[in-house]
Amino acid sequence: MAAAISIRGLTKKYVDVWQKQEVIAVNNLSLEVEEGEIFGFLGRNGAGKTTTIKMLLGLIFPTAGDATILGKPMGDNQVKQEIAYLPEETYFYDSMTGWDLLDFYARLFRIPEPERSRRVRMALEKVRLQPEAWKRSIRGYSKGMRQRIGIAQALINDPKLLFLDEPTSGLDPIAHAELRDIVASLKYEGKTVFLSSHQLADVEMICSRVAIIHKGKLLRTGTIKELISGERTEITVQGKELQNGMLAKLQAIVPEVHMDGEDTLRLTSDDSERVAAVIDLVRGAQGKIISIVPHKRTLEEVFVETVRKEDNTI
Repeated sequence: MAAAISIRGLTKKYVDVWQKQEVIAVNNLSLEVEEGEIFGFLGRNGAGKTTTIKMLLGLIFPTAGDATILGKPMGDNQVKQEIAYLPEETYFYDSMTGWDLLDFYARLFRIPEPERSRRVRMALEKVRLQPEAWKRSIRGYSKGMRQRIGIAQALINDPKLLFLDEPTSGLDPIAHAELRDIVASLKYEGKTVFLSSHQLADVEMICSRVAIIHKGKLLRTGTIKELISGERTEITVQGKELQNGMLAKLQAIVPEVHMDGEDTLRLTSDDSERVAAVIDLVRGAQGKIISIVPHKRTLEEVFVETVRKEDNTI
């Protein structure tokens, strides 16, 4: 499959005039995003996500490196007809109605009537903005309504590639779920989505691949399945016999042992053979198995482990 985004050694450095030192916002980033996929771009605040997106859009220039967007150089005027961007903080002309705002953006893309009105209506219906709000001033829109109109304006030119920066941030649960589903549906329309988000549960649900960036440096990339592979099993055991030297024997098998009271232990392991050995040992000591709970790794756990490991090696 062709690459919608191909990044090679992209670097952005700033000079902090207050600290009088050089800051590397993005550090030698190389990455590829395939056409037709929803790609998650993850990192803490200040990791370099938005800086990367702005370079890809041609809004700021890199210090080094290069990238292509839909086969053309980043910043190419022709490719801008085929991409869209929803920033984390949206700023609209508040005196406009939702309909007029989308009509304004459609005019910027030189979309003629009656196609322009058709696209405005389709975009408003796509993001599920209530029809009674279409002719209301954006000044009176809620956070969720503003996010809906923001996604609608990103769809008005029928883009092949969308850059979405925290599209579901700060929304109530219903709006959050609806907008997440709208983003997920774009894949089935053949669009590519480059999604920057802190909502890792959403990313795990709708993205095919992700990249984790930290302090401007790419740490990990891969499919969701690859990153969260491997289950951990939590075993809770009980019995007075566990105190008679049994704790040391269990720790020799599974180092991660926690006391939950005087005669209750909780053990966690990702090795099925070690889990079986613990069960045999406890039963042999006349202990009681309270529970055996498989625990599937989450993207959030992978993200936290990856970032903390990097911090500890610096």
